[in-house]
Amino acid sequence: MEVITKYYVETDLPIAKAAEAIAAEQSTGTWTKVEKARYVESLAGRVIEAEGNLVEIGFPEELFEPGNIPQYLSVVAGNLFGLGSIDKVRLLDVIFSESLVRAHQGPRFGIEEARDILGVHDRPLAGTIIKPKVGLNPKDTAEVAGQAVRGGLDLIKDDETLTDQAFCPMTDRVEAVMAELDRVETETGKKAFYAVNVTTGADEILERAEKATDRGANMVMVDVLTAGFGALEVLSRNVKVPVHVHRTMHGAMTRDRHHGISMVAISRLVRLAGGTNLHTGSYLGKMAGDVGELDACRDALREGWYGLRSVFPVASGGLHPGNVSANLDGYGVDCIVQAGGGVHGHPGGTADGARAMVQAVDAWRKGVSAKDYAADHRELKAAIEFWGD
Repeated sequence: MEVITKYYVETDLPIAKAAEAIAAEQSTGTWTKVEKARYVESLAGRVIEAEGNLVEIGFPEELFEPGNIPQYLSVVAGNLFGLGSIDKVRLLDVIFSESLVRAHQGPRFGIEEARDILGVHDRPLAGTIIKPKVGLNPKDTAEVAGQAVRGGLDLIKDDETLTDQAFCPMTDRVEAVMAELDRVETETGKKAFYAVNVTTGADEILERAEKATDRGANMVMVDVLTAGFGALEVLSRNVKVPVHVHRTMHGAMTRDRHHGISMVAISRLVRLAGGTNLHTGSYLGKMAGDVGELDACRDALREGWYGLRSVFPVASGGLHPGNVSANLDGYGVDCIVQAGGGVHGHPGGTADGARAMVQAVDAWRKGVSAKDYAADHRELKAAIEFWGD
């Protein structure tokens, strides 16, 4: 069995030669001739196709240590970026063998399990990020979260830079937010997740997550590219709540369409490692991505994959009620649309911004344009007048 990798390559070499250089560098080769035992040759990477700028390579399954995602990356996205003979190279996708996929538990909580917790099965979820992204104290963070859930949102999350700073200690924040969400649920019946950011070093992340859940947190969040896929896997296996995955720093790898690592490959790794939700970009918004790549991320997270639970793609970055429908057209029902400024910046405040997001989702479900639906929905009308549609 093989692990199949797909790359985009720019080089002055003939593309077949460049493909051979990548296959060798990432398996049994080196820059000069070295005598090898005959059995070593069975571990060499194999060029499957090399045409135009596209290269496909098969790496023997035996090259990979089952269950070790950092080691997987060292093979499929390692020293090839430093090869002097190649100007640019981008890892487009990785197709893992069945046995490597089965070496991972994947999400402990997938889409269906998260929906069961909320009791919501027939619509996209809508969420927000606490804004301002840093600076609020625990009391005010809880107040903003409560307003958002009163407005109908399903998920509240910390921003990527908020962890355990002195101005907003994590334990105090969790206690305050969860107390407020419990109060809202008692009064209205509305359930919501709070994804508290537990990102820290490998030696502390599990302890930090357990501190959060001991204080009532019903979801934790990790910045997967700064903390590592191993950190995500530790959380998924050991913490008994869903895990929200932020992709902060991804642009360093994904933004150049001709170099780096695509979000598709990252999506596959997050599913292996056990994320429940993953930011994958928006079809329309300030972080809008390539439609084909977004489609591929969506499918990588939700299609059947040797029994692993599916993962919610999260559309975020410049979302507001006026562009919700474009994102739902792309992602469909099993996704999360998430707006930060597009909720809290609403002229009527956070609760009205939340209601406008919910109304935009309802409009999409009913096949009605947001503009038409806004005619008799005050909050959505105000949002469209403010941000457009």
